[in-house]
Amino acid sequence: MSSYKAVTWNRNKLIYDAVAIAAVVLYIQVYRHFGAMAGRDGIAPDDATLSMKAFGSCAFVLLSGILSIGPLARLDRRFLPLLYNRRHLGVLTCTVAAGHVASVLSWYFAYSDLPPLRALLVADTSVAQLAGFAFVILGVGAFVILLVLAATSHDFWLAFLGPRVWKAIHMAVYGAYALVFGHIAFGALQDARSPALAIMCALSAATLVVLHLLAGRKGAVEDGQFAPTAATTPWVVACDIGEIREGRGFVVKLPDGEPVAIFRHEGRLSAVSNLCAHQNGPLGEGRLVDGCITCPWHGFQYRLEDGCSPPPFTERISTYRLMLDGGRVLLDPRPNPPGTRVSAVVIPQAHQTPVNETSAP
Repeated sequence: MSSYKAVTWNRNKLIYDAVAIAAVVLYIQVYRHFGAMAGRDGIAPDDATLSMKAFGSCAFVLLSGILSIGPLARLDRRFLPLLYNRRHLGVLTCTVAAGHVASVLSWYFAYSDLPPLRALLVADTSVAQLAGFAFVILGVGAFVILLVLAATSHDFWLAFLGPRVWKAIHMAVYGAYALVFGHIAFGALQDARSPALAIMCALSAATLVVLHLLAGRKGAVEDGQFAPTAATTPWVVACDIGEIREGRGFVVKLPDGEPVAIFRHEGRLSAVSNLCAHQNGPLGEGRLVDGCITCPWHGFQYRLEDGCSPPPFTERISTYRLMLDGGRVLLDPRPNPPGTRVSAVVIPQAHQTPVNETSAP
């Protein structure tokens, strides 16, 4: 029987969260300090306005950072540790955004005859023209998305909805970013006298586009290394033996787009699905710990020989058959049922030359 309990924090999680929270507190305090010195016509902004802008800009910076982590980790393995608790950053971003919403409701609609939340939703509904566009609606939409993502971040929802549905829902974070960008463009930027905010928004968007393009290009190059063999056999050429580092995985994509991770461990080769059963994490980017594949996202583990998690865990992934053709590794693209035991392929002595290792992330 499955059960769920409160999340326990280890040392790495505590450091991760402490640094993130400290950075948010520092950002807000610095923004309020320098914002008070940047008033118009010698008049300092009021505290409520400073808080609203500090929380709002901080949430935008956090959201930009969250969307940068994925492509950065693809481009450089040293960024992989940032992926481990990325959901914590998502919840923190939602919390900071809630501070922005609270500041707006407590100040701008404090003297309205309507309840603050209702006043927020009906104050401006103009969407027929760019000038005076109802930017508040965009902000509300973004906040609702962040709330949904934060509320469904627990593993209960991942297990209940399934990895593919859960991941599809959480891809809405890109929609939240677009709405926030529009909220700023049609709101704060229309009244800004300093170019700082416009520069920050432009740099954020440009950075995200460039990072995703570079990560996509790297993936396309790696996919291009995967070539089919003669049509008379279902086996395909995955790579050369020398391309697989000891204790690590080598990821290839099948003709149908399914990613497979081939691992080299103690002179043997094994192949499994590259998608972690927990959250579709990239297993091929993980390390072998105690002979088990360890997902780089959340540490879920699978045995090389059968793709099963060690007891008492019950997660399973598909395995694949391998064989060698000289120095080439051939892969049967037909997956075995999750948890199927497959004998590892022994690497001949002639190809046992140690592979140069780089430092682990």
